[in-house]
Amino acid sequence: MYHMILPESESFKNDLIVTKENLEKQFQYIHEKNFKCLFFKDLSDSEKIDNKIILTFDDGYLNNKIHLLPLLEKYGLKATVFIPTQLIEENQKKADRNLMTFEEIRNLPSNLIEIALHSHQHKNYSEMTLLEADRDIKVNIESLRRENIAFTKVLAYPYGKFPKEKSMKKEFFEMLKSHGIFAALRIGNNVESYPFKNAFEVKRIDIKYGDTIQKFKWKLLFGKTKL
Repeated sequence: MYHMILPESESFKNDLIVTKENLEKQFQYIHEKNFKCLFFKDLSDSEKIDNKIILTFDDGYLNNKIHLLPLLEKYGLKATVFIPTQLIEENQKKADRNLMTFEEIRNLPSNLIEIALHSHQHKNYSEMTLLEADRDIKVNIESLRRENIAFTKVLAYPYGKFPKEKSMKKEFFEMLKSHGIFAALRIGNNVESYPFKNAFEVKRIDIKYGDTIQKFKWKLLFGKTKL
């Protein structure tokens, strides 16, 4: 199975952005090569499926609705979008917002978009106490439930960060389990397989703005590359 992150906005051209044009080329390739696009909630029934891929997007940008959704529908794909609930709460009050509102998230087609967790405050978990992190995740979950948004209990770490000290990390992962979270995603450029070797340290392939379609193809096969 492959994990990849295709960041959302086409408004700013930096190393964390993919343009709409490049995104369509990548989706066309995924479609033509007959990758089986899954949600995280599909994984337990997917062991006999070859050529699996999960497309992931962080933060719930408005461009997910404007640009991503039509491309998913066009190419018969689906994606998981990780939601930081406090950022959504604050942004939906702005006239020039760049994130979706809770209502827009709630109304996304469930056959194309899976919603998952991305913390409440969008703070670095490696710099928080276990109690602070526990409260943050609890509020992330409660906020989505309050807004009547269906979601899968998978977490994308803000900034890809989590406690690294051995005993603290063990407690942190146990805390995630206590909330029913069954997988968590970190920064990385490795092709992962399922069942995950380390369910709370799942790495994603990072697709960047400057990646050529050839580099994109190699990343899908081999992960990080110097091409």
